[in-house]
Amino acid sequence: MIEDAFDARRARTAPGLLRAFNDAGVLTAADVHVARRLTELSGVADEAVVLATALAARGPRLGHVYTELATIRDTATVDADDPFDLAALPWPDAGGWAARVEASGLAGVGEVDDGGSHPLRLLGTRLYLDRYWREERQVAADLRALAAGAPAAVRLDVLAGGLARLFPGAADGSQRLAAAAAALSRFAVVAGGPGTGKTTTVARIVALLAEQAAAEGAQPPLVALAAPTGKAAARLAEAVHDEAAALDAAEPVRALLRSLQASTLHRLLGWRPGSHSRFRHHRANTLPHDVVVVDETSMISLSLMARLVEAVRPGARLILVGDPGQLTSIEAGAVLGDVVGPAADGPRMRPEASERLASATGCEVRAAAPPSGTGIGDGIVVLGRVHRFGRGIAALATAVRSGDPDAVLAVLAAAPEGVTWIPADVDDAGDDGVLAPVRDGAVTAARAVIGAAEAGDGGRALAALGTFRLLCAHRQGPYGVGTWTRRTEAWLAEAVPGFRAAGAWYVGRPLLMTENDYGLQLYNGDTGVVVVAAGPGVLRAAFARRGQLVGLSPARLAAVDTLYAMTVHKSQGSQFDTAAVLLPAPASRVLTRELLYTAVTRARERLILAGTEATVRAAVSRPAARASGLRERLWT
Repeated sequence: MIEDAFDARRARTAPGLLRAFNDAGVLTAADVHVARRLTELSGVADEAVVLATALAARGPRLGHVYTELATIRDTATVDADDPFDLAALPWPDAGGWAARVEASGLAGVGEVDDGGSHPLRLLGTRLYLDRYWREERQVAADLRALAAGAPAAVRLDVLAGGLARLFPGAADGSQRLAAAAAALSRFAVVAGGPGTGKTTTVARIVALLAEQAAAEGAQPPLVALAAPTGKAAARLAEAVHDEAAALDAAEPVRALLRSLQASTLHRLLGWRPGSHSRFRHHRANTLPHDVVVVDETSMISLSLMARLVEAVRPGARLILVGDPGQLTSIEAGAVLGDVVGPAADGPRMRPEASERLASATGCEVRAAAPPSGTGIGDGIVVLGRVHRFGRGIAALATAVRSGDPDAVLAVLAAAPEGVTWIPADVDDAGDDGVLAPVRDGAVTAARAVIGAAEAGDGGRALAALGTFRLLCAHRQGPYGVGTWTRRTEAWLAEAVPGFRAAGAWYVGRPLLMTENDYGLQLYNGDTGVVVVAAGPGVLRAAFARRGQLVGLSPARLAAVDTLYAMTVHKSQGSQFDTAAVLLPAPASRVLTRELLYTAVTRARERLILAGTEATVRAAVSRPAARASGLRERLWT
């Protein structure tokens, strides 16, 4: 319950049902005010309809595209320490609730577009804000149109030769299949977990497309590389550049790869704050590129995906890259998971697509027929072979993805190589003996960082910083980044002679960028270290930028945090030699299967997982259930 009368979540003038649901924490003040304004403008007085409107506004705030009126009573949650029986609230009768909304005239009904004359959209018992219904419909229609377009004109002999040369050996079978599918389709998805070779495959896809153009005497394709964040974009460009040096390809092809730069999706689309169209590129002014590659697609919301797909010009290729098992966007939707759909369990391709793939790869392609004959899966391949982390971590990640708590606990209890489980609540573990592996790892890594920083060796300091990372589910509270940053600093004060975390800048301070700085070419999520520079008392912030070490005056950094711990969300796309994951209490709303999987797969060599059996069971048993109709629209 929201008990403080001055709590910002409370709408003090909320009447009737809105007051009851606001006091219980189901609705926030924003939900209440949106519902009251919409219903007052429409002359709607039915309290059940007003409550439904507030719940529709609440949905996107929690990541849902729509609100299911038939089940919301049983599925609603609140982020509260004390349990509250939400079933005891005065819920309207589920049987007639949707009918009352329809009778109010506040919602358009069914799939027929009425030109946007209603703020809500009712499909059966699913209640959307009209904007999200339109975006979901548009994304599905645009992706299906891309997938249904005529297959790209590809010379199979050139493609087969390129595949054999760029993917030698049987070990690259799934990567070879993904590259061939992307070359043969206008819409493709290269999906897979960390270390499965997604960015390696992307570089080789671009090389294959360049070879196709060269074989026809045409200009190389115009390629755009993009990602949701500046850090992910920079990492994608670096990976493609690194791969170019190792490719068995002609020099012009390698030169094309080296010339590619990456940007955020907002920059690619031409973000225009305050403008009516918001982006410079849209359906009437499409992107000029022949190939658009987007990495870390799991982070993309439904709204941003709608802006992207409408901006891809007819005849161009769209290639999405990412891990559908990771955490989804903080905004509404679970786009990548919906797009991959049943193809997560194996290829779902039409027979003609399988035959073309078999001709190009020279291998048998075992693909199940897609539901309803849709071609959305013709270009979707999920990579399964992990090249990056040890067997123990891989086994645990696989068990988490399976959703079987007993299997996960069996892996943890077996203590496989590279995995250490501390079955304790870290909030109650006041004795550092319980958390000795965490403490020892943090102190050892920090000692190495400080030693290198004092010697003025920024490269060695950054390398040491990447050897260990504390990962938390929350930013604040007993399980949060703030608490564990302070606790790590206390450990260092005891263990490292002369250590003092005093002042804004001290030698060895690890840094985390919290905003993009395009002038410095540093991005939200980039990491650095304060090191000694030439001259007495001179300090520099060392960062790795495009593979080069740069030293910047700390005064030039406007938005940085101290980096001894970070959230699992912020760690997406990064990996560390050792990751120490501190799980919250079982009741935490952010504790999901996707959070645990993302956290586990941040470790390359060693994973330390601290959390009770109840917490692990709760996480594995709780997939991030987001109400979305995109999967149905694409696959059925």
